[in-house]
This record gives sequence, structure tokens and C-alpha cells, in this order.
Amino acid sequence: MASSRPRARSTSLRDSDAPMEGASGWDAIEWTKIEPFSRSVSLGSLDCLLEAEQIVAEGQGVVLVNTDEAGTLLVTNFRLFFLREGTRDIIPLGTIPLATIEKFSKIVVKPPSAPRQFDKAPSQRLLQVIGKDMRITVFGFRPRTKQRRTIFDALLRCTRPARLWDLYAFASGPFKFTNTNPMVRLLDEYFRLLGKGSCHASMDTIEDGSFTLSNDLWRISGINSNYTLCPTYPFALIVPRSISDEEILQASSFRAKCRLPVVSWCHPVTGAVLARSSQPLVGLMMNMRSNTDEKIVAALCTQLAGARETRRKLYIADARPRKNALANGAMGGGSESSSHYFQSEIVFFGIDNIHAMRESFARLRDYLDTYGTASSDGMSSFLRHGGWSWGGGNLSSMSASVSTLGDSGWLIHVQSVLAGSAWIAARVELESASVLVHCSDGWDRTTQLVSLANLMLDPYYRTFKGFQALVEKDWLAFGHPFSDRMGMPTVSGSVNMPFELSRQPSSGSFSSSPMRQPSGSLTSQVPPSHAQTSNNYSPIFLQWVDCVSQLLRMYPFAFEFSSAFLVDFLDCVLSCRFGNFLCNSEKERLQCGVSDACGCMWKYLADLRASEGKYHVHCNLFFDPNKHGSAILPPAAALAPTLWPQFHLRWACPSEDQEGELEAECRKMAEKFSELKKEKEVAERKAKEITTTIESLSAELRKEKQLSSSAMNLAKRASKESAAIKRAVESLGCKVHFSDSGGYLVDIERNPQKSMHSPSRREADSSVQHDEKSDLSVSISVAAEDAICSNPLSRVCETLCPLHTREGGCRWPDAGCAQFGSQFVGLKANFDAFDRLSIFDGYFES
Repeated sequence: MASSRPRARSTSLRDSDAPMEGASGWDAIEWTKIEPFSRSVSLGSLDCLLEAEQIVAEGQGVVLVNTDEAGTLLVTNFRLFFLREGTRDIIPLGTIPLATIEKFSKIVVKPPSAPRQFDKAPSQRLLQVIGKDMRITVFGFRPRTKQRRTIFDALLRCTRPARLWDLYAFASGPFKFTNTNPMVRLLDEYFRLLGKGSCHASMDTIEDGSFTLSNDLWRISGINSNYTLCPTYPFALIVPRSISDEEILQASSFRAKCRLPVVSWCHPVTGAVLARSSQPLVGLMMNMRSNTDEKIVAALCTQLAGARETRRKLYIADARPRKNALANGAMGGGSESSSHYFQSEIVFFGIDNIHAMRESFARLRDYLDTYGTASSDGMSSFLRHGGWSWGGGNLSSMSASVSTLGDSGWLIHVQSVLAGSAWIAARVELESASVLVHCSDGWDRTTQLVSLANLMLDPYYRTFKGFQALVEKDWLAFGHPFSDRMGMPTVSGSVNMPFELSRQPSSGSFSSSPMRQPSGSLTSQVPPSHAQTSNNYSPIFLQWVDCVSQLLRMYPFAFEFSSAFLVDFLDCVLSCRFGNFLCNSEKERLQCGVSDACGCMWKYLADLRASEGKYHVHCNLFFDPNKHGSAILPPAAALAPTLWPQFHLRWACPSEDQEGELEAECRKMAEKFSELKKEKEVAERKAKEITTTIESLSAELRKEKQLSSSAMNLAKRASKESAAIKRAVESLGCKVHFSDSGGYLVDIERNPQKSMHSPSRREADSSVQHDEKSDLSVSISVAAEDAICSNPLSRVCETLCPLHTREGGCRWPDAGCAQFGSQFVGLKANFDAFDRLSIFDGYFES
């Protein structure tokens, strides 16, 4: 049957006319006609490899069944990634970090037997990979090759290392993503909660124990600095100031896992607190009590601000269903009695345990894979062929899909966590009441409720820096068992820890969905030693991030970060690329030296944002800190969660992520606006520079005009001075002749043969000297107008001139030597020569 088809393989590995019913769609894939292509990708020079990432196994001619694409499948010490055939392009759907893989299995699909079939078609060899990030992918391998076994064995070795330090996070090292110690960051957050924000912690303050600050009501205790009080609590705790360390040590034994009541958040105005603990060990008869525990809980009910002798109310919020709390009494647990705790009220939230969340998540993942556009079985998706038939062709099938989504129960669980957190936040904000939250052990549902209520109450936690502080405080420091919940190795050793490779039933079907009933024989091959189900794995943290995304959808102006940031943040957590979320407690991370040996996820995300600033995809364009500067308290009617498109639908329905497209368009518009704004600023700056230049040139022009006017005045003055000198000299019987070069000649009539040349008119003193043999020696000097009063020669007419009269007149008629406007001419004369002159020699001579 297959040999009659042409050898050339089309882009789609499945016949476009293949029917959608049954498993006949598998027969359309020409498994025997996939030719091994030449290695056009040099694996040794792949630029997509991360630091310290090494290729472990390789398979060529592999088909990604979800999208009908062929390529090369590689297994490294960090991830499984798929390269498109003939290129270096990475297909994101087939690129899965190893820590994100929840289970995988080998599947063999045998073609249906037919009478008179001479050429028996080979079986189809598949590898199904189910991830913790909502994706189910299936890879098809060429028959009669050992490539599938090679990939499968590599996954067995790499997906679940026996030792914690065999993880990729330790192999890559801190690289360039180093950060401060998380214990220091926890103390800084404690200082902020106590109103000591000006104080800053350091490793020195931790080592010398000087971090135990306090305010009027609360103090930081270092009683757990060596983790002997409670190994799953942080080294520092916020407790009531009135409670001593001895009382804390005594009360710890009354709570499960020694997780006694401690403060998680303090209201900066009203003084109300949000506290957390584990269940009390009240025993089967619910009659066990602890005076010190009751004293600590009563200390949470401080006096109301401005009211005398009025203590605030205390709510004890039990996250479990009431029947579950009662059932825990058989194991020594249970819940408090309001009669034993001062002014308290017990409230049960009815949130299911980790096992119910795990099953609900699996059902949601199967639903999305079945009804999405990229089904892992390659043929059962109703929208696979471009939506040519709405809802699979009939209304009943669409109704079945809606009911299947409801049956998963995921959105109901999300709504329960949201409703409980909103109720807690409302009690603290509106009633100024204190709330103590706990479940069984106080590290799963308790952490969800407390951290989400903190997010609603404190706007600081809705920023990048505050979100990091919130996660590190309530999730990491207070001992949420990330290694157990994500199925990673623990410090205590997990060489023989079972790992669930497949949850497929013995029949080998892809899913329990009634839509998937292949007519061919399908068997699953799973090693028996790896078929057990992990009892501790549960998507608790993923569910909390889903709740945060629901709040972000309801309050788009209240969060500094975007939904894309939450997706990348969750991917980093699930991939275990960094060391922040390894181990089960702060104590274990300290023992392994995780903060020093591994990179920091927060630094990595901060570097991503720094590359593009506030227009990075992680930044919320609509964030307005003034719009929601206080608590956000969603009403009950608003707590109707929906699927998180950016996370839930990105693999099954990538084209339906409309919210992401809208954000992308808004981001493009914002970037364009920013560019225009920058261009406007540049233009305004240039215009300002041009205006400044014009003003400077105008000032220089005015200065030049003033200089020109001054020069013209000086020229006029010089002309007047020259005329005055000429008249003065001529009045002595001399003739003055000016030359074009600026010099002049002075001829004395009595001795016309003797003459003297003055070199330049520009000189300060102009003198006319006769030859030493001459009887007459005359020196003429011209003084500036402002120097007349200070020059002793300026009064020549009054002191030296023999023709000057005492009345101020002149006996020399028409003499032009006395003063000429603003100029004054001084004369120095040889009076003996004047005496020898006859008046007729100069004045009356024709």
C-alpha cells in the first residue's frame, strides 16, 4: 500500500484527504518514505547551545507529529530540542527542558490487519513526551532504526539524575547571573515590614546576629538561625515582641512540623498582621491544648489604633475542607477551637489537597491537547484542518468539549484560591483584623493563600522588585517543597526515587478521552521499575501563578509586570536552569551552596528587561501606580477565572493568544510613540541650540557694530587732531604736508633746507625736531581727551606760552593753538629762539 505512493514527501506528512475518524489518519504518514537527509546542521557549532550545554544523543529524520514537521531531535544535558530539517531553526513546540518533562513513553502503533495484504506496512514507532507546562508532544521515528531507543535511553539518564548536583544548574554555574545572598534579601524585606527600610542587611549582620531589630509590636528573632527550631522555616522569623524565644521554642512542638505561628505581613497603618503556621496537634479527641501557642496567637490580636483597651479580632483561616481537618485528627492533627483562642473565629475554605490538583491539571492538559489546533496524535483535533467544521462538525461535540473543560475542575480550584485570598485581604484591610492561615503542613495551600493575599494588600508586591521579595519570602524561605512538587532530586538522596515515565493505561491509548479510539493496535513500552506514580508531584506553584494572572487580567493598571513576564518566570522555575527553586527549604539550599554554585534567575530576568527598558515585553504598558496605590479587593462576582491564554493555549492553540497580540500591538504603538517623542526632543534640542547660536551671533554683531562706531569716532577724532596739529604747526611758520602712507613732512620757513620726517601718525607722540644747528626746536604732542587734566603739558597756554594773558586771552590773533574742540595741543618751545625771532619773520611775512 505504501509502495504505490510517490517517493517525494510533501511538506505535510499526512495525506490531506485522510479521514478524521478513527486512527486511519496514521496510515497517511509515509513512514517508510522519509529519506535520511544529509547532515546540513553542524551540531558541534550550534550557536543555540547554552553555556556548559552538551549534546548527549541525536536522532535524524524524526517527525514532530503535532505539526507534521521533520527534522533532527537532540538530547542535551539541559533540554530536548528539535531542529527543522535542513536548517538551524529551532521549533519551540519540540524544544523542552528536561526538568519540565513530567513523563515520557515509547509507543508502537501497528497498522490494522487487512486480508490479501502482501506488503505488510511496518509499525510506527513513537515517543510521547508530556510536559509540566501544558504540552504533549509526540515524535515519530523511521522504522528499523535504533534512533528512538537512543533518544529514550538518553532521556532516562538525563531527565531524572540521582544526585542534585548532577542537574544542569550546577553544571552551568553562576556564569554572569550572580546576585546577593537570598538570606540578605529576606532580611531587607523584614526591615521594610517593620518600618526599618533605612537599614540594610549584609552577611556580616547575619553572622554576628545583629539583625534582630524590632518596632513597638514586632521583632525579628534569630532563634532558628541554626534551623534547630524548625528545619523548614527561615533562619529569621517575625514574632510578637511580647513573646520570648523560650516561649517560641516551647510552643513549636504543638504545631505540625514545628511550624509555629509567625508573622508574614504587617499593615503599616492599622497594625493588623497576616500570620501563617501549620495545623495544631490537638489529637483525635480535639482536646489537646498549648498555653504558649494560645499566648502567641493571642499576641497577634494587638490593640486597635486610637482605641483604648479594644483588641482587634482574629480570624483563623483553615484552607482545608472541614471534613479533611477532622480526618487529620486520626493522625494527631486537626484544627483550633474558637473557645481556646482569644476573640477568634474559625473559617474553612474547602481547598483540595495536592493530589486533587495534580489530577485536575492532567485532565486540563488532556482537554487542551484534544481540542486544540496541534493535537499530539496528529488527527483527532477538531480544529486541525483550519476550522473547516465548527466544533468538529456538530453541536454535541462542542458541548462535549465544554463539559470536559468543566470536568477538569482546574478553574474551580483557581477560583477557590482566589476567593479565599480575597476574603483574607478584605478582613485585614476593611476590618483591621489579624488573620492566621494554615492547612495541614502549612507549605502548600497556606503559602498560596498568604502570598496571594499579600499581593492584594501591598502594592509593593505588584512591582518587579516586590514580586521577587514576595516569592522569596513566602515560597522559598518558608519551605515550600519545590523539589518534591516538581519531581526533582532532593538533598537527602534520591537514587531509588521512582520517576513516572508514563501514566498510560495498559491498553496503551493516548488518553482516556472518548475521542481517541484508534483502530490499529497501539502498545506502550515502559520499563516496570519506572511505572510508579510520584505521590509528591503537584503543580501548586503553577496554580498560584495562574491566580496572579487572573488578578492581572482583572486589574491591568495595578501590576508593573505583564503576563509575558509570568510565563517566562514560570518557564524558568519549571526548567530548573537556575538554582533559586531547587531543594525543599532554605536549610537545604544553604547546605548545597546553591546561591554560590548556580546562577540566579532574578538576575537573568532583570538583564532581559534592561536590554529594552520599560518597553520590554515583561513590562506592563498600562501600569499606573497611582491608580491602585492601596489594596485591591475583587468582589465575589469578579472572581470568575478563565483559561490563561499566554500559558494554557500557547502550545495547543498558539493562534488564539489574542491578548498577547493586543499587547504586542500596544507595545509597537508605545515604541513608535517613544521614538517620535525622542525625535521631538532631539528637534527641540537642535532648535534651542540654533536659537542660542543666533543670539550669540546677534550679540557678536552688536559688539562689532559698537566697535565699528567706536572706530569711526576715533577716526573722526584723529582727523580733528590732525587738523589741529596742522594749524598749530602752521601758526609757527611751518608747513605740514601729509602723505598717503600716514606720515607727514614739516617745513620751517626760516630754514627750508632742513626737514624732518615722522614715521607714522599712529605713534602716541609726534615730534618735529630741527637739526642741532637750527636755532629753533619745536616739539608738538597730541593728548587724548581724558588725559588732558592729568598731563602737566596740557596747560601749556597758561604756563608756557608767552602770548597768553592773565585774563585767559591770547595776544596772538587768530591763534589756533589754545584748544580745538575736545582736543588740546601742548607746545614746548626754545624761548631763546623765540626772542631772536622778529615778529615780522613769521607773522607779517608775506
